Amino acid sequence: MQDFIYFDSKNPHCKSPFGSVEQDKEMTFRIFAKDGVFVQNVELQIFEDGKDTPYVFPMSFSCKRGDESEFFTKLSIVKVGLYWYRFVFRTEQGDVYKDNDGRLYQFTVYKKGYKTPDWAKGGVIYHIFVDRFNKGKDDKAVFDKNGVLKEWGEEVTIVDPDGVFRANDFYGGNLQGIIDKLDYLKGLGVTLLYLSPIFKSSSNHRYDTGDYEKIDPLLGDEEKFAELIAKAQSKGMGIMLDGVFNHTGADSKYFNKFGNYPTLGAYQSKESEYYDWYDFYKFPDDYHCWWGITVTPTISQRAQSFRDMIAGEDGIIKKWTKLGVKGWRLDVVDELREDFVKDIRKTVKGCDNDAVLIGEVWEDASNKIAYSYRRHYFQGEELDGVMNYPFKEATLAYALGGDVKNFIDTVMTIVENYPRQSLDVTMNLIDSHDTARALSVLSGVDMAGTDKAFRRDFRMNGDLYALAKKRLKLASALQFILPGIPSIFYGDERGMQGYEDPLCRRTIDWSGCDEEIFAHYKKLGSIRKKYGAQMRGETYFEWQDGLLILCRKSGKKIIKAVANNTDSAKTFYCENVKMELLSQEDVKTNTFELRPCEVKIFLVNI
Repeated sequence: MQDFIYFDSKNPHCKSPFGSVEQDKEMTFRIFAKDGVFVQNVELQIFEDGKDTPYVFPMSFSCKRGDESEFFTKLSIVKVGLYWYRFVFRTEQGDVYKDNDGRLYQFTVYKKGYKTPDWAKGGVIYHIFVDRFNKGKDDKAVFDKNGVLKEWGEEVTIVDPDGVFRANDFYGGNLQGIIDKLDYLKGLGVTLLYLSPIFKSSSNHRYDTGDYEKIDPLLGDEEKFAELIAKAQSKGMGIMLDGVFNHTGADSKYFNKFGNYPTLGAYQSKESEYYDWYDFYKFPDDYHCWWGITVTPTISQRAQSFRDMIAGEDGIIKKWTKLGVKGWRLDVVDELREDFVKDIRKTVKGCDNDAVLIGEVWEDASNKIAYSYRRHYFQGEELDGVMNYPFKEATLAYALGGDVKNFIDTVMTIVENYPRQSLDVTMNLIDSHDTARALSVLSGVDMAGTDKAFRRDFRMNGDLYALAKKRLKLASALQFILPGIPSIFYGDERGMQGYEDPLCRRTIDWSGCDEEIFAHYKKLGSIRKKYGAQMRGETYFEWQDGLLILCRKSGKKIIKAVANNTDSAKTFYCENVKMELLSQEDVKTNTFELRPCEVKIFLVNI
């Protein structure tokens, strides 16, 4: 019976403004009904998230267009929050509900004045796993770990001889190593360096923080970090730190399970000043820890003194932000209390209103439920943006030959659900320290049933590598044109391979790389820099012969990324094309051929 009704929430003529709205901003809803059914009246029902009783807005007849009648209503909502809606047609045959294929439509109302840092928009993030990026000469960077310091380029350890994986093989990548490569990073168009945790800890990944106040000695010291900040800034790059505030290390000054710190840790005594930071089921060995991993005891939700240490007046956030840090990425943000996230935002923005705050969320962050609670990230008092894993999954699936419509539906759902200012600072990745390398995934090789030793030793070559490389070029081009900030995982631009942790965390081989991939990433970076306005413009898609046509429009220019993920060549037709940006060739034709797994980026003048 819904067939006689037309409404598309992504069509600005049906709902304006499109997507999320600022509080108290007027919205217009229009819906259309075909002739043949007598409509007595139409109403819009809007549900506040978590409420069963809707607000009801009668819709008025507007006009008749051919065989369709248009109904409309205008309204505004003052209360910030997540909202759901549907339409009800009262007809001679009974009530007919129009919803989103069995689900309610959604929109967010965000706080008036909610803004995100403009400087970050249109830029490029480079994600550095510090121990594996580059080893610079720094006499003050010292190895003080219970583990092994390997030679650069040695294979990563996947399990210790006793069958335990401890993540305690180190390579000595350090802050000086990053300083030494700043010109290299600038050449890629990088504007924000996202560093994996750099605070003192016992592991190579440092997600088990030992001391939030100290730089890990193997990386350098605070003076060296200040030098990195200053030199990066001089080249137009900011530094974003990884904030791991859901758990600490068992080997830390706070828990001190192994007695490696001079403090009285929570594991050692109930009299410790840190005891109430943790939840013990049976003191001292049975305690709440992150995903059952005993080296990372979880911070108690009740630990106010911990929250004060992190986000308080003289806390950790303020210490490092005042030093010049331009952003924070909050690890497992959906496991932090919402009021804690708000406190972190207040502290970050109080130190530097232009610093960016990103959260780790793997799903649609606009309606995320974690541990039975709805999470709010984009209502004006929480995050600026999130890691955009939905885009990652959609991009890789499409590059592997997936359906064009599925890609578009995923992208446009996020575009609709996120406030525009949040969308512009989402972190668009195609891989990370937590996932397999994109190049390896794009080989299409099914690794199900193989063991980690097999995956460690597996390398692509020949035709398989050539295919994966074409797919990587396609996927990365989409990544750089999609709304948000593309994030390069260190070494992807050089053709690094590897499956899951720790195989995705090998050291960069600076003696050589895939020059074709490297040149491609440099071109993408230059496109981002030159056409930043378009990268912050309108996002929409076009259809033509099964091709994916992603458009970004601002002013009189449109960037069109056109991709062919099929096994056959396809023809693309477009008028007013000025240049193909990857080749930097001026064009004098309206017709272009795209080979299998090929992508082109066109500059179109309106």
